[in-house]
Amino acid sequence: MKRNIILKLIEWKKSADRKPLILRGARQVGKTTVVNEFGESYKQYVYLNLERTEHKKYFELYDKVKDIVDSVLLNMELEPEHAQTLFFIDEIQESPKAIALLRYFAEDLPDLHVISAGSLLEFSIKLVNSFPVGRVQFLNMFPMNFREFLMALGKKSALATLDTVPISATAHETLMSYFHKYAIVGGMPEVVKKYAETGSYASLQQIYEGIWAAYRDDVRKYAQNPGEERVIRHIMSTACSFLDERISFQNFANSNYRSREVGEAFRCLDDAGIIKLIYPTTDIKFPLRSDFTKRPRMQFLDSGLVNYELSIQHELIALSDMSEAYRGALIPHLITEELISLNTTKIDKPQFWVRDKNQSSAEVDLVYYYNGNVIPMEIKSGKIGKLRSLLGFMDQCSHHYAIRIYAGKFEVQRIETSLSKPFYLMNLPYFLGTKIPEYIKWFTEQY
Repeated sequence: MKRNIILKLIEWKKSADRKPLILRGARQVGKTTVVNEFGESYKQYVYLNLERTEHKKYFELYDKVKDIVDSVLLNMELEPEHAQTLFFIDEIQESPKAIALLRYFAEDLPDLHVISAGSLLEFSIKLVNSFPVGRVQFLNMFPMNFREFLMALGKKSALATLDTVPISATAHETLMSYFHKYAIVGGMPEVVKKYAETGSYASLQQIYEGIWAAYRDDVRKYAQNPGEERVIRHIMSTACSFLDERISFQNFANSNYRSREVGEAFRCLDDAGIIKLIYPTTDIKFPLRSDFTKRPRMQFLDSGLVNYELSIQHELIALSDMSEAYRGALIPHLITEELISLNTTKIDKPQFWVRDKNQSSAEVDLVYYYNGNVIPMEIKSGKIGKLRSLLGFMDQCSHHYAIRIYAGKFEVQRIETSLSKPFYLMNLPYFLGTKIPEYIKWFTEQY
């Protein structure tokens, strides 16, 4: 299954100032698979898994990276052709010493191509006394987005149509049908692979459970004490049912846990890549500052896993408009997930907007900064007149661009607010979530 991040790896390979690469991402998002595939483009490919004693010993026996590489190549009967060799250190979190040594690959063996990856890597990095800041590069991996889902299913025509801006109206029903499937299945690579092979939702249940079980087992690896472990497990077992709500830490999910305990547990889950907290902004112009005094929303790693935990997949199959799914929360979550999947080089959490006024309920689902403008995006299925918060945002801002993401077809409309301010509303169907940056560029250039 092809992944978009391969293009970033090719850029890294060709770069004149290439540095050792750390591939970040939650467990089971496909890091090892994508590097194994990328390794086929090299004359020699070295794979080390530091969960295996015989591979970890290289970093225990030697302190110089040249000695480590020489020993590995000798034992694997490979040639010392560094410029034609990819050296992949998987599960590097098992050796903080290996993480610290990454800087010396760039200094002592600049021709060697080095990639490292690992689960729960953020926790191991904290244990490194001299982390090689500025001596390594990072790439981030996430579950498969809708575009990658189409690639996995082999839908080349649909993919070509998706990549055409603006999209043809004749493609709407076909792409909406595929997006409906994606919204149910999610983007975990093992799950998508099984669905591509069988076309059956029922065949996926055991895989979802296996992934959740692995995440639950990981808790003991990063919780600092039994008390924190209990709080994290409580969050993991209850959080999905609050998908449609902004949350409070104090007594989260009818518990007796204090705000500080829950906040620390959420930060652990954020580092693990399982649940991220998305805070609102009250700004209508750049810079967009998150307001950490206000209640956040939760963003889960993968919507397919959420559907499984909530046991709602059978309900989703019967829906014609996914905006109705789980009290209207699933599609906003999925669109946010799609935007996050584009952040391969830098993690910028999406933000939503709330009015900075007591007792105000005004809230815009997402805001997006582009070319000096903060553009509001509402995720709705209803009529334009119901976009009350978006209209209020447009009355305050200085530009004339707004976006609605919905089940309808692509179109641009000219509208006026209640204060008679004219603006353009670009209506995007749900399946264009990964194309939002391209459409905003097109939108602002055309209008």
